[in-house]
Amino acid sequence: MARIMIVDDSIVMRKTLKTLLAQGSHTVIAEASNGFQAYNEYESSRPDIVTMDITMPGMNGIDAVKKIVADFPDARIIVISALDQRNMVFDALKNGAKHYIIKPITAEKINTIIDGMLSES
Repeated sequence: MARIMIVDDSIVMRKTLKTLLAQGSHTVIAEASNGFQAYNEYESSRPDIVTMDITMPGMNGIDAVKKIVADFPDARIIVISALDQRNMVFDALKNGAKHYIIKPITAEKINTIIDGMLSES
């Protein structure tokens, strides 16, 4: 079971992810709607894993990954994106994201990735 932080500007997507993660017995301990909030929430809650949307207002997901990983090199971040954001996914991975998921997201897909990341630690 992982302690998860969900970062997405869509409240509907955050709610969907929360439901999918619960199916894998994971607990959402923090949420953020942009990269600035993500950094602050990460700093205060220190989740095991972060799911990070790429396209958000203010600070986007790539910049948030860079900022979090710069101060917390052990951060485990999964980038979530649409198929047409492939180049942005590669940028996020180059800057410290550990994994990615292309939408649509299923409970099986996200929980398999999280369980795999937990077993690597």
